Amino acid sequence: MKQLFDELSYSVSKITTQKYSTSFSLGILALKPSIRSAIYAIYGYVRLADEIVDSFHGYDKVKLLNRLKVETDNALHEGISLNPILQSFQETVNRFKIDKDLIEQFLHSMEMDLQKIDYNSELYKEYIFGSAEVVGLMCLQVFTDGNMEKYKELKPYAMKLGSAFQKVNFLRDLKDDYQILGRTYFPNIDMCIFDNYVKCQIEEEIEEEFKEALIGIKKLPNSSMFGVYLAYKYYLSLFGKIKRKSSKEIMNNRVRIPNSEKAYVAFKSYVRYKTACL
Repeated sequence: MKQLFDELSYSVSKITTQKYSTSFSLGILALKPSIRSAIYAIYGYVRLADEIVDSFHGYDKVKLLNRLKVETDNALHEGISLNPILQSFQETVNRFKIDKDLIEQFLHSMEMDLQKIDYNSELYKEYIFGSAEVVGLMCLQVFTDGNMEKYKELKPYAMKLGSAFQKVNFLRDLKDDYQILGRTYFPNIDMCIFDNYVKCQIEEEIEEEFKEALIGIKKLPNSSMFGVYLAYKYYLSLFGKIKRKSSKEIMNNRVRIPNSEKAYVAFKSYVRYKTACL
């Protein structure tokens, strides 16, 4: 009867994904059914850690994150967890032989969020690698399903896509990160004088990463190509909206993409995908 618990665990991860991210949920739906549950499991775990450092105000975040680290180690070693999100995650990690170093690097970046850090270029790269690029690599290990040659070929592109997504998130969440959480990720920037010139420099970097990432998306297996492309197009749409805003506007308001616009992006993306016009 353990199968019932496993099904429940993956369902919890799926619901967690749907609750927190419409864009990623729709992207995952565009994946082949055989790999959807694994990507839900990865996102559910990442979201759990992210909520500890971002949302659990009034609680001992350090203690909670350390507990998650210990429980993650136990789950991966024992092959089971009573926490449904950890259960689906450990099953996915063990099934697809996801590199444990990627998980450790991710948790390290979550620890960085619990500290007051003045980010320089090196720390910025370190944080993005652990918070975003390794998540893309975990998913890539699912997409390539043991084909290490394909994984190595696509690894640089997956990292670029994760980095671009994260930097778009930084711009989108600038108001909350700075004013509520007291975080400034962009290196060597005084947020008191964050202006359109600085914003354009960041956007140029993101634009280049999106261009490089698309090369890798086109090389993904058919089971994952459209799903990843759809997530890419959602973020590209959000990025375009951010670019059209001034630095002052994004400092004061969180930019969003309404569901109606997401539906339009999904339709256009599907047409381009089916006509091989990625």
